[in-house]
Amino acid sequence: MSAHDHADHGHTHGGAAHGSLKGYLIGFVLSVILTAIPFWMVMTGAIDNKQATAVIVMAFAAVQIVVHMVFFLHMNPASEGGWSMLALIFTVILVVIVLSGSLWVMYHLNANMMPGLHEMRQMP
Repeated sequence: MSAHDHADHGHTHGGAAHGSLKGYLIGFVLSVILTAIPFWMVMTGAIDNKQATAVIVMAFAAVQIVVHMVFFLHMNPASEGGWSMLALIFTVILVVIVLSGSLWVMYHLNANMMPGLHEMRQMP
């Protein structure tokens, strides 16, 4: 047998098949929709509450991350024997721990280290 007989020819990668044109088009259309709706919401001021708008935009961003992972990165529990999904879950847990810990530290530094207005007036 020659090396050509064992060649992969790019049809599979890590045990998972590559996406089809239909899958890529569905992912592209979903990505455009998930970008256009928050853009429209922010540009038109459809929701008066800025905090609610920010939460909705972040929710659309989270859904778009999932769309990209499924349709473009082809991540699912079956790909690479589940190791890619396990690595993703571990990464998400680490990012949540780092972000929440950083925000907690910054909040408490601000609350405990910054002088109040009445203390600022007493400074020379």
